[in-house]
Amino acid sequence: MNINSLYPKISIITPCFNSEKYLEETILSVLEQNYPNLEYIIIDGGSTDNSLQIIRKYQNNLSYWISEKDNGIYDALQKGFSRTTGDIMAWINSDDLYHKNSFYIIAELFNKYHNINWLVGATTIFDEKSRCVCISKSHNFTKYDFYMMDFKWIQQESCFWRRSLWEKSGSYINATLKYAGDLDLWIRFFNYEPLYVTDSLIGGFRKRSKNQLSLEFMNDYLIESYSLLKNQVIDKKDKLLINKYNNLLKLLNIFNKFKLINAKGLLNYYRKKYFNLPNNIIFNRELQQFEIEN
Repeated sequence: MNINSLYPKISIITPCFNSEKYLEETILSVLEQNYPNLEYIIIDGGSTDNSLQIIRKYQNNLSYWISEKDNGIYDALQKGFSRTTGDIMAWINSDDLYHKNSFYIIAELFNKYHNINWLVGATTIFDEKSRCVCISKSHNFTKYDFYMMDFKWIQQESCFWRRSLWEKSGSYINATLKYAGDLDLWIRFFNYEPLYVTDSLIGGFRKRSKNQLSLEFMNDYLIESYSLLKNQVIDKKDKLLINKYNNLLKLLNIFNKFKLINAKGLLNYYRKKYFNLPNNIIFNRELQQFEIEN
């Protein structure tokens, strides 16, 4: 059997700049997947700390790497993605981590479900000691949630997509944005395909007590995100659907206030009905296989 049919090529990008503290752990979380069809690229922004020595230590296991001044994380990512050839794509930042054997899960899911074009795993958090300290179900986001300004958060660290979706969405990550290039990419993906959710452990975000740019500039990220979403062109049909949902939400909140009905259960039912939510991917422990939840 052809290796590409069993193990589709997975392309991973790591952008980094002066990342010596956690970079090696991130690299190892990719390489120690021992995935047989991996394309791993590191784009460094001209680090002046020990990052280059760390990268050189593993350069024989990399498909490509470069160190040069760039215009930020999304510029670095675009450089990296433009060099990829894999069927499945993702990125991991230089302090975050993949869970063990997660690439095999990704390959199995994409091989089994040809209608799935992007997916996200369980939301997981690592601490400064590399301990996984929090696991929670990922939210089933749709384009309608984004239109209603509900976008917190698709966990980028556990999000993977097919190259075909990347190409339909323009084959780029918006390097003109400083903070919310990920959200811009998710918006464009939603224009073509629904996001699927699995409870499997794929990747995790490392939360630190200080010197974490994503948290220090959160307000700037939100400003840029709201601006992007406010400028989305929503067609008439989608506007009517959103208005219908919001009216239902107001009504259910009234019922919920007086504890007359199970408002949360009804809201989930109508949200799935209105927004055409895909069912989650679950693991059947008895059959030892992944399934789409009924």
